[in-house]
Amino acid sequence: MAIPLTLLTLVALPFLAALAIALVTGASRAVHSGIAGGASAVGLALLATLAGPVIAGEVPTARWDWVPTLGLDLALMVDPLGLMFAGLILGIGLLVVIFAHFYLYAGEATGRFFASLMLFQGAMLGIVIAGNVLLLLVFWELTSLASFLLIGFWQHKAEGRQGARMALAVTGGGGLALIGGLLLLGVVAGSFDLATILERGDIVRASPHYPVLLGLILLGCFTKSAQFPFHFWLPHAMAAPTPVSAYLHSATMVKAGVFLLARLWPVLAGTEAYTLIVTSVGLITMILGAGVALFRHDLKSILAYSTISQLGMLVMLLGFSLKAAALAAVLHILNHAAFKAALFMSAGIVEHETGTRDIRRLGGLAKAMPITAIIATLAAASMAGLPPLGGFISKELMLYETPKVALLGLPWLLPVLATLGATFSVGYSLRLAGHLFLGKPREAEPFARAHDPGAGMWGGPALLTALAVLLGLIPMALAAPLVGAVTGAVTGAPAPEFDLALWHGVNLALVLSLIAVAGGALLLWQHQTLLALWERVRWPDAKRMFEATIAFADRWTRKAIVASHAPSLQNMLLATFGVIVALVIDGVVTGGGVLTGARPGLPASAPGIIAWVLMIAATAAVVNDSRNRLRVLIYISVIGLVISLAFVQFSAPDLALTQISVEVVTILLLLLALNLLPKSPPLLSSAPRKWRDGALAVAGGVLVGGIAWAMLTRDVGTTIAAYHLANAKSGGGGTNVVNVILVDFRAFDTLGEIIVLGVAGLGIFALLDTAVVGAAGARLRAWRMDTVLSPERHPMMLVMASRIVLPLTLTVGIFLFLRGHNQPGGGFIAALVVAIAFLVQYLAAGFDWSDERRRFSEHKMIAWGVLAAIATGLGSLLFGANFLTSTFEYFTLPLIGTFELASAMMFDIGVFLAVFGAVMLALAKLSNIAQRAARATVEQHERETGA
Repeated sequence: MAIPLTLLTLVALPFLAALAIALVTGASRAVHSGIAGGASAVGLALLATLAGPVIAGEVPTARWDWVPTLGLDLALMVDPLGLMFAGLILGIGLLVVIFAHFYLYAGEATGRFFASLMLFQGAMLGIVIAGNVLLLLVFWELTSLASFLLIGFWQHKAEGRQGARMALAVTGGGGLALIGGLLLLGVVAGSFDLATILERGDIVRASPHYPVLLGLILLGCFTKSAQFPFHFWLPHAMAAPTPVSAYLHSATMVKAGVFLLARLWPVLAGTEAYTLIVTSVGLITMILGAGVALFRHDLKSILAYSTISQLGMLVMLLGFSLKAAALAAVLHILNHAAFKAALFMSAGIVEHETGTRDIRRLGGLAKAMPITAIIATLAAASMAGLPPLGGFISKELMLYETPKVALLGLPWLLPVLATLGATFSVGYSLRLAGHLFLGKPREAEPFARAHDPGAGMWGGPALLTALAVLLGLIPMALAAPLVGAVTGAVTGAPAPEFDLALWHGVNLALVLSLIAVAGGALLLWQHQTLLALWERVRWPDAKRMFEATIAFADRWTRKAIVASHAPSLQNMLLATFGVIVALVIDGVVTGGGVLTGARPGLPASAPGIIAWVLMIAATAAVVNDSRNRLRVLIYISVIGLVISLAFVQFSAPDLALTQISVEVVTILLLLLALNLLPKSPPLLSSAPRKWRDGALAVAGGVLVGGIAWAMLTRDVGTTIAAYHLANAKSGGGGTNVVNVILVDFRAFDTLGEIIVLGVAGLGIFALLDTAVVGAAGARLRAWRMDTVLSPERHPMMLVMASRIVLPLTLTVGIFLFLRGHNQPGGGFIAALVVAIAFLVQYLAAGFDWSDERRRFSEHKMIAWGVLAAIATGLGSLLFGANFLTSTFEYFTLPLIGTFELASAMMFDIGVFLAVFGAVMLALAKLSNIAQRAARATVEQHERETGA
């Protein structure tokens, strides 16, 4: 498989798996986990094909233009750093999928779970192999959204919802800072291409903007990787299911900040500011997280704070700006991924089998769960940095580098504090293993339930623990080539000479390590005494502080909004139109005040004058008769008809068809909406206010009309219309320039518009869903009681006429769709014409008859429409063209002759489905509401009369 296609497939697989799972949400758990696991396994196999060349020094790349004017390319690259992280994401992801298959209880929404998990996996893969910093930002924000879905998976739990909101708020806020930092980095470096930026570190560090971009980028990294003072969100994210926690802590999400620090090390590292900030933040986080973990009681909370501490150690190492420290960080990333995923899965097994995560209720589980005990104890020993495990080697390398950095000018400060952090790490690791598996059971009930699960649950953590052991026993054979290559990628230079071994003789690092082990054992021995002292202190509650901050911001934001935006729609519209009128007056004054240009006008025909007078009269009638809604609707339809005739007059048949079809659909929907409103609306404006609003409207209309006149009577020279006219046939394959613009030249705009239209349809659905309940339903029933219903609700003539018109209208819609690329028509107009056919059915035969015969889901139609349009755009990327680039070809068939097929037709199908689905969703909901309200009115009447 070609390299570009391999890289694209690698990134696309998780997203395709998420989509596939979402489409079969009703299937079994085995189907959902099978799709997720299969995608992870195939991705891992594809990555394995790249591993050899990448470690040997090659960097496979792929690039497609996306938004070249912004510098945003779909650029992918796999260097050793990206290879290592991608391997962790896919490998641990596969084990997490297997674990989750057996961990989740019966009845869980496995479709939603595995779809969200795959979305998360795809976003993380995008971060680590992105070759463009703007593309990296897109995936970065996607990880925040995906983690929000996963952390809040158990929606019925308040702590899950709160943890998800907290994680999204903190990491999303950091993401905003990161956007500013990476944009500034790209501007300073002169490119958003990652490889180019990494080569221009000297230029970036010498720039006067370096302090600002450094601060913004570090904010993004620190919030994502839960560094002090942003660490508090991570423990609350433990409300997620344990498989999510295992994945989030070991290979994804929190590792993203560490990854970005490593990725940008050649650009940002080496300055005094960088070393001081990054080292200090990492050191504080390392000590704080380890200290808190020592006194937590929930297994996942202990592991969460241990993750904060371990991440602090990684950040501290990257902050040293030393190549050997970067090498230690790379090795510890591997160790941490292995033992932390194993520990979280082991905690999940304990909870799954005993029903509790409270370590105070557990103990002696080694007797009942020997396999789990061995796995978790070895993983905890690696986390503690005990020999002969991999964690010992990376901890030794860390302690060896600490004397080389004189923090605050004190060469002894860093070794002492780092040893203190390592001591706490040994303490909480020994407590985790000792209090959980050794000694006597503290409570009989959890112990009586405890037993080892099947291999499906302990197989994954066993494999990871074996890796943690082998990283200590045979580190050079197992990890040296990868660690050396990754270190070179991080530092931008060949890795220093290194020897990964358990014994390097008696040196300062060994002495500090022995002190840490002895101190950790002492902490375990005196834990009860220390715990009593800890609980006497009133420590600040980060959750309460966060909630108070959010409440304060919300309160004052609301006050500011009320102060600047009076809660009155009329006042807001007055201010808006007042500003518009002021701007127009300013434009007229600064423009010299000459309205009429030299361009000659066209003579006004008698029909045109009559139509114009009719439109003015209809507009005046709307204002004069505003309280009679039905007549106002008729006047508005007259205005729309005149505008469509104007389009015909000026040779714009596409616009005329669009205008008239939109007008019909709107009028029919408004007729249904009128059925839900009171017959006599309240008086909204007093006489003085009417005169004020009328004067503003007249002034605005005259001034805007004057500006239009000034533009129309001036010769503007060359316009973009000439380009479209010249290239519509040759570039887009169609003679209908308007349609070619919509589906080719400006297809990205159209894609955004149909997405907005679909969202609007869903918004109507959500808003009207509660219209018949509560106070709104009571008002609606009261209005309906005053309505006089026709004795013949469905006139036979109208019903029969609508049945005859339906197939004819559908035929016209298909005809308009097929001819749209070369003649007036297209997907938008065809959708509206077909919608009119169904609208007539609802109006003639009623909701019940029509809805019983409906065989499609409006929600799915909108979704399929948007997906079809996006898929058409992505298809062009497979052929090396820009996103949404179309192509066409001519074909000849017997009896039919020569005809044209354009790929834009698939995009137009998406437009058709989205537009038709949105209109039908509004129609169905309005009809449903009206029918439910009518039934409720009848039932209420029967109750009141005793019928």
